[in-house]
Amino acid sequence: MRLGFMGSPPFAAPVLESIAASSHEIVLLVTPPDRPRGRGRKSAPSELAERALSLGAAVLQPETTKTPEFAAAVAAHEPDVLVVASYGEILREDILGLAPHGALNVHASLLPRWRGASPIQAAILAGDAETGVSVQRMVLALDEGDVLLARSTPIDADETAGELLARLALLGGEAAVAALDAIEAGEATYTTQSVDDATFARKLTKDHGLLDWTEPAEDLARRIRAVTPWPGARTHLAGGKPLGILRARVTQDSGAPGTLLAHKGAPLVACGTGALELTEVKPAGKGAMDGAAFQNGARLEPGTKLGS
Repeated sequence: MRLGFMGSPPFAAPVLESIAASSHEIVLLVTPPDRPRGRGRKSAPSELAERALSLGAAVLQPETTKTPEFAAAVAAHEPDVLVVASYGEILREDILGLAPHGALNVHASLLPRWRGASPIQAAILAGDAETGVSVQRMVLALDEGDVLLARSTPIDADETAGELLARLALLGGEAAVAALDAIEAGEATYTTQSVDDATFARKLTKDHGLLDWTEPAEDLARRIRAVTPWPGARTHLAGGKPLGILRARVTQDSGAPGTLLAHKGAPLVACGTGALELTEVKPAGKGAMDGAAFQNGARLEPGTKLGS
């Protein structure tokens, strides 16, 4: 089938690759405009745009999809179906209906659980044992369309949102190809989502990375995983310097929330219940480093208070 692909990195890149390796033809890529990147803040083509051009596909990078001109540009390529993966803009009805087989969304959760903007992070924060990807028919309501197929996977105990995203993107690519194959063979069946089982994942903000040491250690450990790599977990040292926290281990130690406990090795911080050993940190202006190495250099004293 001829398809138009809409997405943005990093989630969409492996999905695009899987489809490119299949029997289906990508005739059009729609991706956001190039943004300044790197220290020089120069605009550069995204990996998606470069890959699409190498496949001979046309590339559109509109500021918005909400114009008649955009709809006409997509329709001119005569796609049989649209496939969307992390595009970041709600599509209008004229876009959803312009391909004969409609528009499919590759969503990083087992719908109807975790509809919305941050399903990977929400699953980790909630302590879900598994998650997955769903390929759904897109409708005007957010992530409410019927599900064509889903693939599940366990969430590893120490897995960060970035690591889980990488796995789900590969799984999403496999699911997208399977969905397209089913449509082409006339074997696609759709399942209506249960309204009663729906949950919603709010968009993350930078504030979600600031740790509140009065929370239980188990909850904070999940938060650190959920906000890595963005917006990143952080606290503040005495004097106000920020300290990024990349990995942490829950212990049963106790003390006043936010205080450093006597401990050999990485910093050990008391929480509302239990404590967190900060096994990998990122001091301000420096790269990631082992927590024990950081403590050896910083020599933080037991009783030191972290946080605001």
